[in-house]
Amino acid sequence: MNQFTSPNRNSSAGRPWLWLALLLGALLLGYVTAMGIRHNPYVSDVDANGVSKYRFLRECRELMHDADKLNVSAMGQSIPLRTLAGQGQALPATDHVHAELSQTPAQLVNGISAVNGGGWTLTTPATISVTRSGVRQTLGELPVQCSHSKKDDRTTAVVQLPGQ
Repeated sequence: MNQFTSPNRNSSAGRPWLWLALLLGALLLGYVTAMGIRHNPYVSDVDANGVSKYRFLRECRELMHDADKLNVSAMGQSIPLRTLAGQGQALPATDHVHAELSQTPAQLVNGISAVNGGGWTLTTPATISVTRSGVRQTLGELPVQCSHSKKDDRTTAVVQLPGQ
């Protein structure tokens, strides 16, 4: 036997410190959880705006993912993004148009604002590119406006030309 396995040693000397450490750990965990909930950037008034910020941002990204159906607002007209990417000529069916939001998630959440009457709006740059024969070519960045109308319960995305 050594000093650590001796039957004469009092084994309960460290228990109060163990309980104190467990109590302090539980209190710290509760504090961190409360602060995280209070400062959650996705917290939003669903009743006033129709959907949460998280759902609005997800729907906006889904609309951007389906870039072949996106339209460009130019001088009061609505032009398909596919036509604009083809510079006036129809793109072959094998070519794919891509639009991706350029900002970080934190910048996107901070850019979302509530609309009077209920809903959300976000205007952010998007990178527009075309894939031809497996090669992706970036065309540039254009502003995209995503909006959700509480009245219509619908999210829309429109690519804008600079200065429009």
